[in-house]
Amino acid sequence: MNTQMRRAAVAVAAGAMAVSLAACGSAKESNGDSDSSASSAKKGDAIKVGLLLPENQTARYEKFDKPLIEKKVQELTNGKGEVVYANAKQDASTQNQQVDTMITNKVDVLIVDAVDAAAIKSSVQKAKDAGIPVVAYDRLAQGPISAYTSFDNKTVGKTQGEALLGALGSKAKDGKIVMMNGSVTDPNAAQFKAGAHEVLDGKVNVGKEYDTKEWKPENANANMEAAISALGKKNIIGVYSANDGMAGGIITALKAAGIKVPVTGQDAELAGVQRILAGEQFMSVYKPYAPEADAAAELAVALAQGKSLDTVAKDKVDSPTDKQIPSLLVPVTSLTAENIKDTVVKDGLYTVNDICTPAYAAACKKAGLQ
Repeated sequence: MNTQMRRAAVAVAAGAMAVSLAACGSAKESNGDSDSSASSAKKGDAIKVGLLLPENQTARYEKFDKPLIEKKVQELTNGKGEVVYANAKQDASTQNQQVDTMITNKVDVLIVDAVDAAAIKSSVQKAKDAGIPVVAYDRLAQGPISAYTSFDNKTVGKTQGEALLGALGSKAKDGKIVMMNGSVTDPNAAQFKAGAHEVLDGKVNVGKEYDTKEWKPENANANMEAAISALGKKNIIGVYSANDGMAGGIITALKAAGIKVPVTGQDAELAGVQRILAGEQFMSVYKPYAPEADAAAELAVALAQGKSLDTVAKDKVDSPTDKQIPSLLVPVTSLTAENIKDTVVKDGLYTVNDICTPAYAAACKKAGLQ
């Protein structure tokens, strides 16, 4: 890991530690702890865990989050725990119906990655009223959440902004950047956006900025085409993209216009990693899914079994509706061509064969992956 990356990693870890320490000084008895202790009767390993994920367009949910959570629940329950799964396919109404179904099926605990953090509020309340604790996963849902795990989302935005500034160097004010933020229904998107603005404001000129409906690559593509038309292709010097899926749509629009500028991303999707190697995308944010998924499973199993969350939930966070929610925030890493081998490959997210298909063989060789 180079000096820049090491500094970024230290900064991320320090940020997460600050959240934890700040909360510890004023922590009161949390909803999550009381929910856990108030569970009707302590259950054994034969528990039923409901898992609701928001969509299947982003590769991570089906490929990583779901199997990782299932595997950890099995480990924690000696193979006796059951995970009941549903995907909302980016529809908040569907997800609310799925919560109702989980309540009817009498799951012992729910893990919910909300499509819409506000729209899920009443369903979280329904679950609580039915005696089912809810773990907010990846996105901080509103309502009486018992526990939460995600990444330090503001730091994600800062990491992206710092990388873009580094790529632009002395040319940071020679033109305009386009900011392609995530969906307004996702509270994480607001945190990414805030973190990025904290770094970029005053140091670059933002020519156009968009909140991208449903995080869809095709919407990002259309927005980028509109930005190119409005700003002129010679005036665009970089693009802040909140994730890799949107970066793909953005880069397609840029290529069609004959523009090659630094583009950020997030999630370390395989296609994003390959674009980074090929020099089409400047960076992504690697968020190690295993620690997040493991934490969700550990929190869920502890809640279902009426155990304390103290050994897992090291942090406390506030939502618009609740305070001091027991939480675990996982650090992130800026991913560039320089550290692909030491991050996503080393951690087993992808193999060299996964990344280095024939189209990327030359780029892989240059990066030392073959």
